Amino acid sequence: MRLLKWLVILGLWGGIFSVFFLGWFAAELPDITQAAKFERRPSITVLAADGTQIARYGETKGNMITVSDLPTDLINAVLATEDRRFYEHPGVDVLGIGRALVVNATRGRMVQGGSTITQQLAKNLFLSYDRTLKRKIQEAMLAIWLERHLSKDQILSAYLNRVYLGSGIYGVDAAAKIYFGKEVQNINLRESALIAGLLKAPSRYSPLANPELAMQRSDVVLSAMVDAGYITQKAADAAPRVIPKPPGKKKITNEAGYFADWVLSNLDEIIGTPDMDLIVKTTLSPRIQSKAELSLARQLNEKGTALGASQGAVLVMRPDGAVVAMVGGKDRNDSQFNRATQALRPPGSAFKPVVFLTALEKGWSSNSPILDAPITQGEYRPGNFADKYYGDTTLEQALALSMNTATVRLMKEVGVTAVINNAKKIGITSDLQPDLSLALGSSGISMLEMTTAYSTLANGGFSVTPYAIEAIEEPNGHLLYARKPLKPHPVILDGRAVDTLTLMMQRVITQGTGQQARLPFPASGKTGTSQDYRDAWFIGFTDELVAAVWLGNDDNSPMKKSTGGATPALIWREIMADAKGVYRPVRYRAMGDSKQGGIGGLLNRLTTSSGNVNLKPKNRNPRDFSHLND
Repeated sequence: MRLLKWLVILGLWGGIFSVFFLGWFAAELPDITQAAKFERRPSITVLAADGTQIARYGETKGNMITVSDLPTDLINAVLATEDRRFYEHPGVDVLGIGRALVVNATRGRMVQGGSTITQQLAKNLFLSYDRTLKRKIQEAMLAIWLERHLSKDQILSAYLNRVYLGSGIYGVDAAAKIYFGKEVQNINLRESALIAGLLKAPSRYSPLANPELAMQRSDVVLSAMVDAGYITQKAADAAPRVIPKPPGKKKITNEAGYFADWVLSNLDEIIGTPDMDLIVKTTLSPRIQSKAELSLARQLNEKGTALGASQGAVLVMRPDGAVVAMVGGKDRNDSQFNRATQALRPPGSAFKPVVFLTALEKGWSSNSPILDAPITQGEYRPGNFADKYYGDTTLEQALALSMNTATVRLMKEVGVTAVINNAKKIGITSDLQPDLSLALGSSGISMLEMTTAYSTLANGGFSVTPYAIEAIEEPNGHLLYARKPLKPHPVILDGRAVDTLTLMMQRVITQGTGQQARLPFPASGKTGTSQDYRDAWFIGFTDELVAAVWLGNDDNSPMKKSTGGATPALIWREIMADAKGVYRPVRYRAMGDSKQGGIGGLLNRLTTSSGNVNLKPKNRNPRDFSHLND
């Protein structure tokens, strides 16, 4: 009896606490009685840093549809991938959450989510995308409220009318018209799978941006439909593997279009799917953007055929992570695939600074000796450009002349794992091949990641998160979001190591493989050329800006011996020379013991009258700089 009494007391207190707990969350729920929220789609105006309008989204909206208007294949494709128990659960799927937890625990990473379609609609309608327990509980409460006040078909209709589907498109009807040139009622099984596949990552799987990835994703959707019993394997196999092109392709304004698309793809993480007109204020510099576009286009038009290069990309960032220019390709009318953010390309020798940074943090110096000679590690036999080897050399010279075998030896000394850890620390999130070939940039990495990594060096070793959105407001001036800079900036690298590496990379430009990028003011950088000349990079920085330039081909075909130290370095120089003085230096930390902060202050102290950095140790024999690796 005594145990029963205590159980009753605990139960009562637990009930009181639960009511209080849920009541606290419910008190802060938004107004969910506005019917207009279920039908309204926004107009989104994107502004540059100076207030110039660079894009406006909102014209690519379709008609309001209901589930009864849609092909069965489209409904089933969405349910198969997003919420198979949609017509069974009360808004929150406990079984689905449990299944997701088991799968994620088994895989050791986030593979499945537990949110139902109703929860996604609640989040899009009423909540921000804050990843907090409070927001998740409110999402569940709103989902249950929606289920009590709307039918399942009404919920699914509202979801499919509002959902973002890439390329500035909201709703499945608009997606069918823009992507396939037809009414949504008339799309086939493959097209249904393509639209449903967009829900996972709209910008990444857009048929306009990346047809190949879109097709691969649609195959995953078809397999899910077979697994759920909606279609047979025979029907999935018979689905045509052709994405129809809509007639009368609309001309797209190229200027800053890739940047604006990237901004739009980031809105969900900040405010969810908007239900009101928005003005998005960004970090873009029209001057630098225009110069980047013109420089890339001119070089490709004049030299592209001779170089065997059909595409290119440029990204310019402040050392604090603010993206001020982005060119995702030669012509956005031909392809909306953003090579600055979506392409994973081997950076070649542009990755080498990560290896040298790791060594410097472990106690090596710019004058530490390293052997540059043929090396064999199992079946891996890297070589230098033109089989030119320098024998006993130093870290400083090995980086300036981009010596491959010396860099591989260095990574073998410091450890592959340590290099990968440093790469992750400075913003490289792509999977990296854990072997010695990584020293020469063999793994695919996005330009955004590489520029972020170099920004960490440019600001003195502080953490960088790339961003483009400064503020979001309604047309009446009501502020919905304002970026709050992180203060103090987290230190993630050893300051002395960063200082030394910065100087070593300055010599790359003054005396090494990057001489085509030389400017009349201090700058640091690195060339990069992947195997068989498939990618040519130049990435460099001052204390004002960080910029990356890439040339190559979308089909990964080799170029005609195009290297990062040639045309990419020239494009980089044009952009950086024109942008000089647009921004003040970013100074999180005075470099070394100089009272002058920033890269310029440190380099000016150590630059000789001839423009070379005075890092030569005594009694060092001069090397021949005419045979350059890249």
